[in-house]
This record gives sequence, structure tokens and C-alpha cells, in this order.
Amino acid sequence: MTLDPRTPVLIGQAQVSQHHDDVFTALGPTQLMADAVRGAIADASVASLGTIDALYVLRSLSNREPNPGRSVARQLGLTVTTTGLTPHGGNLPQSLVNHAALAISCGEMNMVVLTGGEASRSRRRAKQSSTQPLWMNASSESLADDEPVTTGDELVMNHEAELALKIALPIQIYPMFETALRAAAARSVSDHQQLISELWSRFSSVAANNPHAWSRTAYTAEQIRTASPTNRMIGFPYTKLMNSNNDVDMSAALILCSAERAQSLGVPRDRWVFPQAGTDCHEHNFISHRWTFTDTPAIRLGGEYLQQLTGLAANDYDFIDLYSCFPSAVQLGAQSLGLSLNQQLTMTGGLSFAGGPFNNYVMHAIATTMQKLRDTPNSTGFIWANGGYATKHSFGAYATTPPPRGFLHSSPQAHVDALPKREVATQLQAQGPAKLEAYSVMHGRDGAPEIVNASVILPDSRRAWATSNDAQLANEMCEREWVGVPVRVNDAGTLLA
Repeated sequence: MTLDPRTPVLIGQAQVSQHHDDVFTALGPTQLMADAVRGAIADASVASLGTIDALYVLRSLSNREPNPGRSVARQLGLTVTTTGLTPHGGNLPQSLVNHAALAISCGEMNMVVLTGGEASRSRRRAKQSSTQPLWMNASSESLADDEPVTTGDELVMNHEAELALKIALPIQIYPMFETALRAAAARSVSDHQQLISELWSRFSSVAANNPHAWSRTAYTAEQIRTASPTNRMIGFPYTKLMNSNNDVDMSAALILCSAERAQSLGVPRDRWVFPQAGTDCHEHNFISHRWTFTDTPAIRLGGEYLQQLTGLAANDYDFIDLYSCFPSAVQLGAQSLGLSLNQQLTMTGGLSFAGGPFNNYVMHAIATTMQKLRDTPNSTGFIWANGGYATKHSFGAYATTPPPRGFLHSSPQAHVDALPKREVATQLQAQGPAKLEAYSVMHGRDGAPEIVNASVILPDSRRAWATSNDAQLANEMCEREWVGVPVRVNDAGTLLA
């Protein structure tokens, strides 16, 4: 088959982890990203890339440069036409690959560099010190930089009813998915804790063998599920080891170009990895409007649309990486994509162990998958990226052979938007009897249960939100199943057992 010169191909990847205790010599996020881009160029086995049409950066919590792409280009002496900066979203690394591949296929671009990074660990340590490193503020050189273009869509994801009760953090909400999944499976609290701790133990074993993982400790299931001074309960049913580990200094970079450009640069063919197809979509923006905590139809539809483009179901791929900020995300993804929890669902070890550099984890997953594919000719890889509260989804298929019909992309968003939405009741409307649908129990730093967050279903099928500061109730909700239990809600949104 003659290779279309516009075929997009990944030619370089790199990952950087900084385990450095001296915050004054530690590198900041743009320096870490520059190191990753430099590494990706070396990985492509070329001396330089020539003119880069676009350098896109994943938005970072620890970055202070107004145009980090321009800062990276300046550090490396790169010639870059356009620099871009994404909004927030863990789905965006894969989404950027999808849209860069489309731009290359259409002849709009020839060379695109993607990078992202965080210095969250060093930033936290620096804020605790008396003086701060220079990268904690924007550099003087950046004052004259142009504005980056915005790449990707920002979604408003918190309904006013959720915000009214301060239910907005992933550490509050993902445990609610977990309790709903547990009840739907009719498992006891202890049996379900064993299930998810065994899943996470398998993830930690993958990280232990990943040279780029932040933590390379293989934990037993018992170590993961047992609360201790170093593994406190955060939002029941999740101990610290079941949460994404964002306290990391990590960066990654990818280089994507046309096959024609790769050939002209002399990139060896054993470096080439071809994006085959991609899909992008999102659930109903607000959790308040979703029909249930136990189903993610946009994941299912995104996977089905990708299968229509590639002819492969998720189960058919040699290498799979599901977004893994919390155990419930993996369960929802696997369930929607027809995968078993017993198969290997991570290439890196996941965000708890390989590391969770906020928006940029999936770039590490793609880089790792690239290397797996190179090491195994004629193999295939599947990526599911997630942002928000299992809200925003991006899917990618990869292989060492070019796609027979060229890179393809689609979205099931119109189909998702047409799905039923649950109505939401205000606090005044919600007072009275209800049935508990999902809940989490937030613990203090001393390990004691303190605050209950709950979603309830009213007799008219509307959803409402409720909280409780009753320590006894919080403790009881950690001991036995409360999903499905009749409760009451008062006009202040307080949950009454």
C-alpha cells in the first residue's frame, strides 16, 4: 500500500520525573517541559525538527508563564509558528492528538509538538519556605510574548445545586460513584473494598516495573485498603492510595508530523507510531443531570464510534490504558467498554502510582504506549482519557502500521445530548422523604469520619443533594450499605437518617 504523505505519525516521545528535595535547584514546569521536548526530539533520532507549525501545552496548576509554549520554545531555540494552551481537562492530551492528527491529514500543518508538565511537589515545598525560586513567578522575558491560542473546549461542570452545598471536588464525587457501583453489584462494604484494593494492587505492580513511574512500590491489596497514619482515609471508601497522586514533578512530550515530514527528516521507521482514529465526547455536563451514577453512556458511545472507525473493539487491542484517577473511573470505563477488571487496564500504573500531573497524565500514557508498540511490531494500543467527574472523554487507537483509510475522527455528542436528563430539585423543593442514591464520607486529617455528601432521589424522580456533619451518621455510613435507604432532607439540604 502506498503511504499517503499526509498520514499523521508520532515520531518522538519522552517523559521526565524530578525527585529533587532542594526547591531552589529544582526545575519549574516550563523547564521540565523543555526537558521533555528535548528528550522527544532525541527519541525521534533527529538533530532538529525545523519549523514547528504548532506547540501546544496542557494547562498547568504550577506554571506561571502566560504563554508556556513560547517559553519552552525560547529555552530550546525552536522555531514555532503557533503556540497554544488548553483549558483544564484530563481528556485533553488525547484530544490534542486527535485534532493535531486531523490538521496534519488535511494539510493544515506538518509538524506539531505537544507537551505538559507540573512541578506541584516543588511548588508546595517552595510555598512553605521563606524564599521562592524564580519560576514561581512569570519570567521577565515572557512579558513580551504573544497570547497563546486556546485549544480545546472549557466545560462548566458544577450545577448551582452542587455548589450550594460545596460538593465540587473530585475527592468528594468519585467516591460517590464508588458507593453506587458497590450497591448495584450487591457487594458488601468489605467485599467491595477487597475488590477495588486488588484492582489497585495490580496497578501498583505495573508501576513498579515502569521506569517512568513516580512511585515504583508494589503494594498489596491489604496495604491499599487498610487505613493507617501514612494511608489515611480521605473520602470513604478511598484511602490515600486510592486517590490520584498529584504531588509530583513530571512532564511529557509528543511529536506528531506528516509521514512526508518524517521521511524528509530521516526519522527511522522503527520510531513511527500511527494514530489510527479518535473520538471525543462528554456526558451531560452536570452530574445533577445524569440519569445514574452507575452508567457512563458517553464512554460506551465513544468506544462504539471508535470501533466503527477501526473495526476493533476495546478488547481487541494488545495494550490498553484506562484513565485511573480513582478506582470508580476504571470500573465505569471498563464496564462501558466491555472490558474485564481482571485484565491489564493500565500501561503506566495509573495516577495513584505512576503519578497524576493534573491535566497531563494521559500524555504519559500515550508515550508509554508508543514505546510498547515499538517494542512489539504489528501491535495495537487503546487509550481512554477522562476529564472532570467522568465527564469529558477522548479515545485514541494506535498501531505500528498506517491506518488503511487514513486517520479518522468522529463524535457521538449529538447522540449523548439526546439522552434523558434527570431534573434537579432546589434545597427548598427537596425537603421531605427521599432515597439515598450515592454518598461519600469525608474524613479529617486525624482519620475520623466528619462530613457526609449524598445524592438522593425524590419521590417524583428528581435528584437532590444533601450533606451532614453528624459524626455518628458518618461513621455508620462507613460500616454498612446506605445506598437505597429511605432518608429525609430538610430545607437547608441536611441529610437526616
